[in-house]
Amino acid sequence: MKIQQLEPGVAIADAISVADLDEVARRGFQSVICNRRPGEAEDHPDDRALRERAEALGLAWCCIPVTPGEYGEADIEAFGRALDELPTPILAFCRTGRRAVHLWARSRAREPGCDIPALLEAAHAAGHDPQPIREMLDA
Repeated sequence: MKIQQLEPGVAIADAISVADLDEVARRGFQSVICNRRPGEAEDHPDDRALRERAEALGLAWCCIPVTPGEYGEADIEAFGRALDELPTPILAFCRTGRRAVHLWARSRAREPGCDIPALLEAAHAAGHDPQPIREMLDA
């Protein structure tokens, strides 16, 4: 599990396992957003075991499953609401972290006064190519 900070109170990670959730809680995260789709890989038949372990550890759980590169308005709005409403710090994850960073960028870019260059730099610092994000935001 590789955790990368995007902004104060929000980080992303690649795929996490049930056992990883103990480390997530130990690191002080209060909420987890899962962006993986049920059955997308053998290691992720669904989010049930993850959700149950997260709840047992006292972590708020939110699942916004998306297909890579296919982020509908409802998905972006749901992610933005989760960022606004869930207890922080929040850890969002998918298989590689790409969907999580894309949803974060798309939702944050909608906020008045968003500093797009800083947003792109945060994505880059977290190990993700900012060019696809810029293209999404320009579209």
